[in-house]
Amino acid sequence: MSSTLLRSTPALRAALRARAAPVASLAGASFVRGKATLPDLQYDYGALEPYISGQIMELHHSKHHQTYVNGLNTALETVAEAESNGDYTKAASQAPLINFHGGGHLNHSLFWENLAPASQNGGGEPDGALAKAITKDFGSFDTLRKQTNAALAGIQGSGWAWIVKDKTSGTLSLVTRANQDPITGNLEPLLGIDAWEHAYYLQYQNRKAEYFDAIWNVVNWKAVASRFEK
Repeated sequence: MSSTLLRSTPALRAALRARAAPVASLAGASFVRGKATLPDLQYDYGALEPYISGQIMELHHSKHHQTYVNGLNTALETVAEAESNGDYTKAASQAPLINFHGGGHLNHSLFWENLAPASQNGGGEPDGALAKAITKDFGSFDTLRKQTNAALAGIQGSGWAWIVKDKTSGTLSLVTRANQDPITGNLEPLLGIDAWEHAYYLQYQNRKAEYFDAIWNVVNWKAVASRFEK
């Protein structure tokens, strides 16, 4: 999956100064010539079955993620146009949309990288330095999995559960975020699990706990370890 760092445009910087509020960091999401783009998957839509159906994967990637891409591009274009007209109030008004759609683009870009079929080393348990860190900070991998599933079940409405690393101490922890709010600041996102209904409902309906259990069978621990070791 191609990945580049979005350099803040003057328009976006103006919006942020006017808004004086944090907005999503978009490092890790895919962009081409300054526009957000839908990243390619490294596996077929049906490759994660039976744990995640091909129908869900196709809709989730090609429709839902594409909506975040489109929304982010529209918001950034609105900021640029508003700045060119000297309308900084309008530019600042786009900050919530940039956070939502930008967060959706970033979160999903990481999510696809977090998944892999068994043929590409998906599932199982982490090893090496990541496994040692999990044991140190959570007690065991099984405890981490149970705590993550409990956090996912506790999300009211839509959101994500993330295993994150403190960039200063290297300590691992578990956090949740509402809607599409991204992981920012001193936390490095390692593994995110999508608790929005569109991620599971066509297959699991109201049995979301089954989805939370199933997704561990397709976690790409190699990708998670790569982020951990940065």
